[in-house]
Amino acid sequence: MASSATAGLTATGQMFAHQVRKEANMAQTILITGASSGLGRATAMQFHAQGWNVIATMRSPDQERALNALDNVLVTRLDVQDTASIDAAVQAGIARFGRIDALVNNAGYGAYGPLEVTPADKIRRQFEVNVLGLLATTQALIPHFRALHGGTIVNVASVGGRFAFPLGTLYHGSKFAVEGLTEALMYEMAPLGVRVKLIEPGGMQTDFGGRSLDFSNDPAIAEYQPLIQCVLDVMGPAMAQGSTPERIAEIVYHATTDHSDRLRYAAGDDAVQQITARQATDDESFFAAMRATFNLAT
Repeated sequence: MASSATAGLTATGQMFAHQVRKEANMAQTILITGASSGLGRATAMQFHAQGWNVIATMRSPDQERALNALDNVLVTRLDVQDTASIDAAVQAGIARFGRIDALVNNAGYGAYGPLEVTPADKIRRQFEVNVLGLLATTQALIPHFRALHGGTIVNVASVGGRFAFPLGTLYHGSKFAVEGLTEALMYEMAPLGVRVKLIEPGGMQTDFGGRSLDFSNDPAIAEYQPLIQCVLDVMGPAMAQGSTPERIAEIVYHATTDHSDRLRYAAGDDAVQQITARQATDDESFFAAMRATFNLAT
């Protein structure tokens, strides 16, 4: 009987070891918001190339072609302003892949222009997408991560969350908010075994300016027009010369998988230079340099 019992225990142990090995070899799964273009699409491609299961979410999944053609990629609808669509996307991802190991909050919107002429609906949308939508998506996944006692939350912020440019009152306000809420969330998630990360891209060669940038202006208000032209002249070339979304996606992948407690990742050579310079400069000197750059009288 002892021999039989020992054999049974040995068989059970072998089965358990096989299951552990099987689970260790299972592909991890990531959910990405705003995956229809730019950084979101590049991030989906990057994780897929690294063997991850990818839940690529967007507002109009029926229009997606490239990601739909890939194995182990679920393209599904998620509008960060629609909590029902968030919950449905999370449940669809878990149903397809069994679990979700990481979240990349990438969906974004940029309202620029003088605050005086910006309609209220644009003001609301700026914070509903970049802040409230990010919070809603994160909140939807926290119970899942808590049950797993693990996971990674990656929030895409911007160098524009560390310092501000003229005419970006709303955009920078939203990205400063993302910086603050992510830093606080890092502490909150620690007891759950969940890591929290911030990606801070500089200029990026994407169609953000065409698809996601919403500029308000009233040419009849002459006082703003020189500043508006100067901002466009300065920032246009900077964006065109920025990093490719594929390069920033590599940094997103590194941040998600490095298993460290590091919070912030400046993404792109220009981001590293700009953030380093800002940290080394006092407010008075920095503001004076910005005024000079944009021809603003003191």
